[in-house]
Amino acid sequence: MSAEENETASADNRAPGLTRNLVSIIGLAMAVVAGANIAFLVLLEALRPNPYIGIFAYMILPGIMVLGLILIPIGMALERRRRRRMAPGEVPRFPRLDLNVPSQRSAVAFFFSFTAVFISLSAVGSYRAYEFTDSVQFCGQLCHTVMEPEYTTYLKSPHARVDCVACHVGPGAGWYVRSKLSGSYQVYAAFAKVYPRPIPTPVANLRPAQQTCEQCHWPRMFYGAQLKVFTHFAPDEKNTPRQIRMLLDIGGAEPSAGIPSGIHWHMNISNQISYISSDSQRQVIPWVQQKDQFGHITIYESKASKLAPQQIAASAKRTMDCVDCHDRPSHIFLPPDEAVDNALLTRHMDASLPFLKQQAVEVLTKTYNSKPEALSSIASSLRNFYSSKYPQVYSTQHTAVEAAVAEVQNIYSSNFFPYMKVDWRTHPNNIGHLYFPGCFRCHDGQHVSAQGKVIPNTCNSCHTVLQQAESGVPVMGNTAGVQFQHPVDVGDLTQVACSDCHTGGTGP
Repeated sequence: MSAEENETASADNRAPGLTRNLVSIIGLAMAVVAGANIAFLVLLEALRPNPYIGIFAYMILPGIMVLGLILIPIGMALERRRRRRMAPGEVPRFPRLDLNVPSQRSAVAFFFSFTAVFISLSAVGSYRAYEFTDSVQFCGQLCHTVMEPEYTTYLKSPHARVDCVACHVGPGAGWYVRSKLSGSYQVYAAFAKVYPRPIPTPVANLRPAQQTCEQCHWPRMFYGAQLKVFTHFAPDEKNTPRQIRMLLDIGGAEPSAGIPSGIHWHMNISNQISYISSDSQRQVIPWVQQKDQFGHITIYESKASKLAPQQIAASAKRTMDCVDCHDRPSHIFLPPDEAVDNALLTRHMDASLPFLKQQAVEVLTKTYNSKPEALSSIASSLRNFYSSKYPQVYSTQHTAVEAAVAEVQNIYSSNFFPYMKVDWRTHPNNIGHLYFPGCFRCHDGQHVSAQGKVIPNTCNSCHTVLQQAESGVPVMGNTAGVQFQHPVDVGDLTQVACSDCHTGGTGP
């Protein structure tokens, strides 16, 4: 009798397949259900992208499917062991494989075909999972509540088209692995709700700016000066516009483009600036070291917060790079004063509404317990002000008032996040020196070397005021540069820092 006839004759007496056990059946069910859901979610994501769909389609469900496939052979092995114990000697120790038997040949062909298809799909899925974990949606929207401040400000930043990982991870396998290891805890912290509020900055162990920022912003090409016009609106009835035109001495860091000078002198490849900060946000800098191209070292110490020699020896010294000044390139939290100025300048709010600057800043600087409370209070406060103080304006310019209400609410939603305890005050911005010490962390006239050399704090060190104007009428100005004239007489400007008075509200 042939093998085929033999197999047919014994079909009725054949023992049930090894997959006929609870573990294998559960594994098979898990794999089938997970596979079907993956196919459905991939199709759904193609039609309607969503970070929550991505995490299930490319991370959670594939894991469940693999677990199910692993359970199938485990269950078969356990079932085989059970049968051998029940009938010792009747069940061989290892399965017999005879490719001359059609059923076994078909089973082997199916196994290898399925394995090839599964490995191919797994490779595609793994790469898609890798891409997904590097996406802006994964970084900003998956943990929506935690990362809402960062994601919201990122979308409104100059780097909104740059993926998060381009700065926070950068190229290379080493940094990718480091970021994913730290990211694993962050995912756990988000789900377990053990994250700090606010998320602390600056980010610890951030990749050096030379390997991220400078891949696009090439320091060798910095040179010359840049014209900048600053527009502010006074908190008076007419929202009087004030403008300051100045040249920012950008300077450069490449000798071939001119003598290194200006603001970017700090990034001159011939210089190396190191410093010690005595606070976690790097706002207090008592010690600065400059090493020039010849290796000469000059150390400046603050007279206001001088460190003892043992403190200097024990302190970590950071080499200055881009993010020491450009510390909020993608997450820009604007103070109320500046945000309202921008809205008036871009005509998102009508400057003809009396006291609009004053009232907008006033409602934005109040403390609210939640976002809904803030939005409701902003709307009622502005409407009540114009309906009670300027009923004629409220009646004839109702559309402008409502537009102002909506814009002030938008400013709040973009810069204030009560749940995460985040607003513009929690994250200093070190560009300039209006609302935070910024440049004056070192350029305060208090950092002196042993030879008596002082880090300067004169206004013309970094910029030259060309003209000041009020309501379009020049107050003063000439092409040779003028001394800055403060709108309110506050005495000797060299003895104070702008941030001493400018609180983000309607300061001088």
